[in-house]
Amino acid sequence: MSAIYKVIGEDGKEYGPVTAEQIRQWIRENRLERRSPIFVEGANDWNFVGLLPEFSGCFAGGAPQTIAPVAPRRKTNSFATAGLLFGILSLAFCCCGGLPFNILGLIFSIVALVQISEYPELYEGRVLAIVGLVLSAASILFVLYALVSGHPQIYFNTGHF
Repeated sequence: MSAIYKVIGEDGKEYGPVTAEQIRQWIRENRLERRSPIFVEGANDWNFVGLLPEFSGCFAGGAPQTIAPVAPRRKTNSFATAGLLFGILSLAFCCCGGLPFNILGLIFSIVALVQISEYPELYEGRVLAIVGLVLSAASILFVLYALVSGHPQIYFNTGHF
């Protein structure tokens, strides 16, 4: 003897007892979906129609869909952090022209921006890299201004005023 089923429709009402063929017909008529509650006579609890092997192939797409894997979590790019750190140090040590911190800040920040652009699904930290780039560039511009203006003592601690 074939199994007897009861289902709960979209209207919240219970229908049945019905046969497996009636369930298949309701699926074809789109009256039941994968997540429609179903009770099989003799079972302990309700289930979903799409989880029962006898009905899972009746839905478009065949077997129940699997859950997509979770995307890897993005991490802050290390070069962006280093670029920011060297950018801050280049301004903090302005007495010696910010060298070599401003050069390193530029290099690390540019490398970080390239890596973040190429692999946006892996890296974050674009803002850190941009701030490091700006601070390092500002330090270099201050040095150039001091040299061009004829006042290197403003930026370099030469002891001459």
